[in-house]
Amino acid sequence: MSRKPKYFDRRFKLELLHPKYWLTWVGIAVLVTFGLMPAWLRDPIARQLAKVVTKIAKKPLNVARINLKACFPDKSPAEVECLINENIENFVMILLAQSELMVRSKAHLRRRVNLSGFEHVEQARAAGQPVIFIMPHVWGIEYAGLRLNIDLPMVSMAKAHRNGLFNWFSNRLRSSAGGNIYMREAGIRALLSELKNDKSFFYLPDEDLGPEKSVFAPFLGTVKATLPVVGRLAQAGNAQVLPVKIGYDQKARRYELTVMPAIAPEEMKGKENEALALNKAVEQVILAYPEQYMWFLKVLKTRPEGEAPFY
Repeated sequence: MSRKPKYFDRRFKLELLHPKYWLTWVGIAVLVTFGLMPAWLRDPIARQLAKVVTKIAKKPLNVARINLKACFPDKSPAEVECLINENIENFVMILLAQSELMVRSKAHLRRRVNLSGFEHVEQARAAGQPVIFIMPHVWGIEYAGLRLNIDLPMVSMAKAHRNGLFNWFSNRLRSSAGGNIYMREAGIRALLSELKNDKSFFYLPDEDLGPEKSVFAPFLGTVKATLPVVGRLAQAGNAQVLPVKIGYDQKARRYELTVMPAIAPEEMKGKENEALALNKAVEQVILAYPEQYMWFLKVLKTRPEGEAPFY
């Protein structure tokens, strides 16, 4: 049986020129054009486009509304709507800029992303340990991963897109600093193998993966099902676990990326303790830039027994 690594093939293939991809090529050309624009020109355009998104993205916005009401029960309806509008604006702004990660230089990325707290990474590296970065689904996550990948050997994992061309484009972008992007089906063993090869990676603990093996723990104004696997993974791979937060500063037109101190191993002993520690880390990241979290995801789909579903 073949043991070929299960990461995405980033090589360009002639089949990507098939007519079925021509519309996708137009979309990519638009994104690349925006990626080459200076932020002072692109950001005002994004603000106007965000108003259009607000009018047509009814289902995602409804999910966001449910999540925000559950996570911030003290917020008024007006405050929730204001946060949603800010969230859409940041989404469009960051989306339109994202191709710059592939078409602009590493020096440009360093200028766009102000990195602080890297001493925590250096301490782990001095101890001979790779890093598992903890970050939930925030709009600027690609910027965080690629900025750190400039100074640190890293890999990542992503779900394949049905569109072959977009699959190639997005994974070329994600691997533009040299890190391989594994397919989801590669599983946790692939990541463990990379840890043992001194590669670091991001782990996104906020995704709701269902009730099996998940543990409920407090999360903002509610409870959330969390999969406690990072502690064992870090122990097996001799890695440190460091939360990371990132947010786009619209005034400075730069990203603020902060690596926070490591989560102590004893805080993640036992499934319940680990779920609590992970949810606390996710809360820290979200509360730093609540307008830049992917609130449209169904992160609260799994509910305690007897509780009505949210969605």
